[in-house]
Amino acid sequence: MGSISSAEPSLSEGLSVFSSNARPSLVSSLSSIVSSVVYSENAANAASGMAVHDDCKLKFLELKAKRTYRSIVFKIEEKQKQVVVEKVGEPAQSYEDFTASLPADECRYAVYDFDFVTAENCQKSRIFFIAWSPDTSRVRSKMIYASSKDRFKRELDGIQVELQATDPTEMGLDVIRSRAC
Repeated sequence: MGSISSAEPSLSEGLSVFSSNARPSLVSSLSSIVSSVVYSENAANAASGMAVHDDCKLKFLELKAKRTYRSIVFKIEEKQKQVVVEKVGEPAQSYEDFTASLPADECRYAVYDFDFVTAENCQKSRIFFIAWSPDTSRVRSKMIYASSKDRFKRELDGIQVELQATDPTEMGLDVIRSRAC
């Protein structure tokens, strides 16, 4: 009796099996579609050079849906060429504690879930994406963070307000309040 393999066939193996039973033009079309999908995924990573660790998306979903965290600070690991979670803030964390947790001379991405009360006395929340790029950080770091920002932000579905800050006054509580409404 023959043994059954539990391993999944690779894409190329699947195409070669398919190609033996299909018209050549169809196989050629499928191959080019698969190649373009793989190329576009690799091109998106190559454009910024940074992958996004799955933990970034998972922690963001927990912040957004379950409100498990008040904030998340993300860091680019240059050697690993990926964005990772550096730290999370507990739900009781104040905005001042959050801003104090950002490094004074290094770039970071951050997400903050800001609660506020409207003029109509309604409790609301806005999720802020903050691109922290202090003037004192290295030029190379600023360039890497700037070129990776849009792709990373697209991975976090549910960002409501974006803020670019190069100094603490550009993301003060008064700025956050005015942008939330």
